Amino acid sequence: MNNILSILIFAPIVLGIPILFFGKNEKLIKIYSLVISSGVFGLSLYLFSIYNAANPDYQFIERFQWVKDFNIFYQLGVDGISILMVMLTAFIFPVTILGVWNSVTTRVKEFYFLLLLLMGALFGVFLSLDLILFYMFWELILIPMYFIIGFWGGKNKFYANLKFFLYTMFGSLLMLVAIIWISQYLTPQLGKFTTDYLALKTVSPYIPEAIQVWLFVFFAISFVIKVPMFPFHTWLPDAHTEAPTAGSIILAAVLLKMGTYGILRFSMEMFPLIFMKYAWLLALLGVIGIIYGALVCIAQKDIKKLVAYSSVSHMGFILLGIAAMTVESIQGGIIQMVNHGLSTGALFMFVGFLYDRRHTREIADYGGILKTMPIYGSLFLVIVLSSIGLPGLNGFIGEFMILIGSFNSPLLNNHTYTIAATTGVVLSAVYLLWMYQRVLLGPITKEENKTIPDLNFREIFASSLLLIFIVWIGVYPNTFLSKSEASVNKLIQNAQTIKTNLIKLP
Repeated sequence: MNNILSILIFAPIVLGIPILFFGKNEKLIKIYSLVISSGVFGLSLYLFSIYNAANPDYQFIERFQWVKDFNIFYQLGVDGISILMVMLTAFIFPVTILGVWNSVTTRVKEFYFLLLLLMGALFGVFLSLDLILFYMFWELILIPMYFIIGFWGGKNKFYANLKFFLYTMFGSLLMLVAIIWISQYLTPQLGKFTTDYLALKTVSPYIPEAIQVWLFVFFAISFVIKVPMFPFHTWLPDAHTEAPTAGSIILAAVLLKMGTYGILRFSMEMFPLIFMKYAWLLALLGVIGIIYGALVCIAQKDIKKLVAYSSVSHMGFILLGIAAMTVESIQGGIIQMVNHGLSTGALFMFVGFLYDRRHTREIADYGGILKTMPIYGSLFLVIVLSSIGLPGLNGFIGEFMILIGSFNSPLLNNHTYTIAATTGVVLSAVYLLWMYQRVLLGPITKEENKTIPDLNFREIFASSLLLIFIVWIGVYPNTFLSKSEASVNKLIQNAQTIKTNLIKLP
């Protein structure tokens, strides 16, 4: 399995191409897409099982020279941080395909081809160890997501798509400038121009601080836009609301994690001292996102928009955990990336189940449907509680570790950040339980709600797959935390070593 990482990336892309020649046999297209995505998930499980958690270094490295004149390499590798992102990506796609089986009725083959293309590109982002290769996969993701929203989105899809495209392209251009700048600046030290991430990160912390600050800012802005954090968050609610259910699930579950992963991988590892210096600012943005997103959720009348703004709030916890830069907080941030992907992806799936039946997302159009949809109501309650952070479910583990780690963080020597962040936990209970009450409890006031069919076997099965991991992480998170622990420890130790070495310099 010397090329297992390349297989993960290109299997869904290459095997997705035949879909375009399947004609109008929609059932065959769906089954084929489900089989391919499930097979890729099986391969990721194998990778997860053979990954050596005790080794903090990159494993299964693939490397060959791609563009000789510029020393650009096709270079892949996986460590304890990226292995969890790979697993999340591989799991979400087959579950999404199963969950939205009957939601897309036009241009079906193009839709499923774009999903598989998006799957492969996401693997590329999490596995790339060359800055240009990373950038190419980062940009490639924009293409299928743009068309998924543009062709299968809601009535305001063109506005949402334009906003999504402009924000993303602005961040990408800043990243490209930073990649060219750092590679060119370090050419004398390395003896050649190169975009090799492993080579660049060994010397990037010793670049003069004035230049490091600009490089850090350019990378950080591109990642914060993708998270997205205040004040760069405004594209997200529109994109979520107008995207089809599958687009919303994948956007929330995986695409947003590109931003937090990038902050860990590039902003922290390449510029650790600048990161430490401005950690308070990232933490502040995280806390603002937590509180702002939660308050806006309370005011929402559209279920999907409420879940969209909840992403802004929950992603704020992850940013706070990363900014605190302790083992507990970063471990909490990483597992919370997985948790958010599962819980918020499930929330969007359940909103999609309702929309397929009633073709409305207005909270006021529902009420009392627990009487007609008891299975839906029971499963939905577990997902809501997991998003709130109920002990025993996945959300509690991530938020608890983040709050403990940030409270004891030497970088955030002010407990105000943690105390303010805890209000987000309370507010999330307010807006999610209030939404659940208005949609499912009380009397049925709309005649149409008296005959809504409950979940079918396929929908129950897709939901149960998500619930298995929601409970698993809540009860025994060490299955996943153990994979990332060594890599997180090494990341923090390297930062401390660099700080010590720089202090010793004349």
